Amino acid sequence: MYSASERLERLPFSRFHLKLLIIGGLGLAFEALDAGIVAFILPPLREQWGLTGAQAGWIASSTYVGFLVGALLSGMLGDRFGRKVVMMWALLLFCVATFANAFATNFHEFYILRMIAGVGMGAEGAIVAPYLTEFVGSRYRGRFTGALAGFFSFGFVLSAILGSLIVPLGADGWRWLMMIAAVPVVFLLWMRRSLFESPRWLEECGRTEEAARICDAIEAQVERSSGQPLPEPKPLRRSAHAGANIGDGALAKLAALLKPQYRQTTLVVWVFWISVIFCYYAFLVWIPSLLVARGFAITRSFSFTILIYLAQIPGYYSAAYFNDRIGRKYTILAYMLVSCIAGLGLAFSGSDAEIILYSMLLSFGMNGVIAGQYTYTAEIYPTPIRATGMGTASALARIGSIASPTIVGAAYPVLGFGGVFVLITAVLFVGGLGILFFGKNTHGIPLEGINE
Repeated sequence: MYSASERLERLPFSRFHLKLLIIGGLGLAFEALDAGIVAFILPPLREQWGLTGAQAGWIASSTYVGFLVGALLSGMLGDRFGRKVVMMWALLLFCVATFANAFATNFHEFYILRMIAGVGMGAEGAIVAPYLTEFVGSRYRGRFTGALAGFFSFGFVLSAILGSLIVPLGADGWRWLMMIAAVPVVFLLWMRRSLFESPRWLEECGRTEEAARICDAIEAQVERSSGQPLPEPKPLRRSAHAGANIGDGALAKLAALLKPQYRQTTLVVWVFWISVIFCYYAFLVWIPSLLVARGFAITRSFSFTILIYLAQIPGYYSAAYFNDRIGRKYTILAYMLVSCIAGLGLAFSGSDAEIILYSMLLSFGMNGVIAGQYTYTAEIYPTPIRATGMGTASALARIGSIASPTIVGAAYPVLGFGGVFVLITAVLFVGGLGILFFGKNTHGIPLEGINE
């Protein structure tokens, strides 16, 4: 009898996988939409409520405080109770809190509701990549997961379009923007009811009959869409220690990340995530405000921000292609190099055209890094701790996203426009060193063989 891994590994890419990618990716798109609109609602909030620079920084960081909690909990709960149930509850919490946020009347209400929405957003972002990764074969896993991460770009582009159109309409434009970000999530929740639980996770929990029934259903869908019989599964060699001696409790799974066989991987991934997310949100959250401070009119700043966000799309999807051509590690390093060059270019830009072009290049490079990052982190741990590993990395990365808006807000008066981007480049470079010297090459290896 073949295992769930062996049965899923031989499946060709099909309509089933495309549907899974779209339903999973839309959650990331709505997450990015919600995160991106902060950059557009900060200017009117500062004017409407008379916020100080520090308070604006706290609002920019509020979501990521919730992210930290949500990502950490979703990883451990996803490994303990299943991936699907965590995704559903995370999305519901995010939807309700974001809608309620539209009716906040002061800084404190807004900050608390943003944190609660952040718990749902963090949980969603951390669980969806490990979940989807467990359904696809190694020969196209890099492109699949990289394309999943690419849905972030559509959310950020939509946030820029909606922000530039709706916020200028009036004093309550930001409230309408929050409601628009929340309402479509209800439709996505309805779509996700039809998703299967991960057969790989079910098998690890001893629920082999349930895993086999789901594999039967998936295989039937793939055969119908392809019109051809599936090839015979091939036996996979499993690592002797992968998944061994890992307890069932959430704390036991968390402790397993620092066991000798995973410790180096875990520490490298943690530093990598913190540095990348620090730079990513420092740039995306503050770019409209930095452009205004540089002398751009606010409407012109928002228009240029749309161009900068549009550069994310080719960044994600070109990196998704290279994930399976040259491997995740070298894709990450190549796009990190592009990002560092763009960051230094911004630091020494002398004209408006140079600022926009280097900003677009930085957006392209940073999102290429993230396409590799999501793929890499979702596959380097065995199934019993895969969601915990992803969730913990994502949670610790929120240290970067919490700190970056506040640090940039405080650093700009001292360092100026150029100094901010020298800072971003230096932090990004540190994260790249760990991947360069200690990163694994997971290219073309089934999930069960990565930890051999």
